[in-house]
Amino acid sequence: MNPPWSTPANRGGPVVAVDGPAAAGKGTLARCLADALGLPYLDTGLLYRAVGRIALDAGRDPAQPAQDIAQALLAADLQRPDLRVAEVAQAASKVAAQPAVRAALVDTQRRFALDRGAVLDGRDIGTAIFPDADVKLFITASPATRAMRRFLQMGGDSTAPDCAARLHEMEAALRARDTADASRDVAPMRAAADAHVIETDTLSAQAVLAEALRIARARLAIIRA
Repeated sequence: MNPPWSTPANRGGPVVAVDGPAAAGKGTLARCLADALGLPYLDTGLLYRAVGRIALDAGRDPAQPAQDIAQALLAADLQRPDLRVAEVAQAASKVAAQPAVRAALVDTQRRFALDRGAVLDGRDIGTAIFPDADVKLFITASPATRAMRRFLQMGGDSTAPDCAARLHEMEAALRARDTADASRDVAPMRAAADAHVIETDTLSAQAVLAEALRIARARLAIIRA
């Protein structure tokens, strides 16, 4: 029997899980999906980034127990402008590996979807947070492609003399993050067995959205039939 939080009858709308590695485009896709489907959106990675940021600000090692921070997390903590930097990404990976931190944030994520359903993006939405999600997508791309996307998002100039070196550094950081996320003992990053995998190396954001909407609408039509 499914626990009460995961029974579709106990939710006010469908849940769409969008998982995948960093810089694969899942955040952009999830926001657009939420708009198109009329659902609330939650970037669950910000929860872990916020915990990591607060730990760093307090002079704490993010690898050390941080469940007290996770338990006291406020909505305003997710609005900080300094969450999307490299040191916070590394800290987020360390706090996310802690079972107590993940446990503290699980209820936050599940409650978010109770009233109206939701689109949530992260690394374990379809496997650990909502294993019975109505739609599961796993968005991925090569480390090289993801490094270039991250570089450009951060205002990088592809013609700059240091472009190749910075891209190499970003790709190495992404590979290290992938390894850490996929090998952690608790809720490792992986595609759910029933997830639709979309590889985005050669697709535009518009093409990815079109494919994701096709999958989501077809799946939701079956559920509602």
